[in-house]
Amino acid sequence: MPTADNRYEATDLSHLREAAAACQRCSLWRNATQTVFGEGPVPAKMMLVGEQPGDKEYLAGHPFVGPAGVILDRALNAAGIDRAKVYVTNAVKHFKNEPRGKRRLHKKPNAGEIEACRWWLDEEIALVRPRLTVALGATAAVALMRRPVTIGRLRGEAIEIESGALWITVHPSYLLRLPDEPSRQCEFARFVKDLEGAKAWLAGRSKRAT
Repeated sequence: MPTADNRYEATDLSHLREAAAACQRCSLWRNATQTVFGEGPVPAKMMLVGEQPGDKEYLAGHPFVGPAGVILDRALNAAGIDRAKVYVTNAVKHFKNEPRGKRRLHKKPNAGEIEACRWWLDEEIALVRPRLTVALGATAAVALMRRPVTIGRLRGEAIEIESGALWITVHPSYLLRLPDEPSRQCEFARFVKDLEGAKAWLAGRSKRAT
């Protein structure tokens, strides 16, 4: 049930996912067939936040199952992080796209859409209670930090924000856009190093807590 301040006070993830399926907080719902909500254990020590679902995710109804998801899975495996123990979601739950024939081309969410959907992201964080949230790309970082962000300046270090600790790296789709294989290999190694750093930070924080 919504409360006086328009919050659902969801007691579990299924309740929150069901509420989000009917979301009309921005105009993206008009051309959408479904939201793509987060998945993973609740609570979870680590939470990964991407930009928005892509075409494959839009069809499947699950986050990070397309080409970017393949890269993410490879990087998590290389970093020694079990995806099954990580909560994975996106800053924006609908797929913003521009139809081109039978294809749907990705369009970057604008500030208003990010702001509208941050309401759901905040609810997820409240349920998942991550010790470390990893922002995959600028859109996720903006949603979590509530201000413009330059990834190069903040990448690969823990930052304290209102909801806890934040770690910023690139979105795995960035690697897909690189022009040649040497560049992709180099940036993949950097991406893995970022994830290894997040894992190490989390392990260190866990030891201090005990």
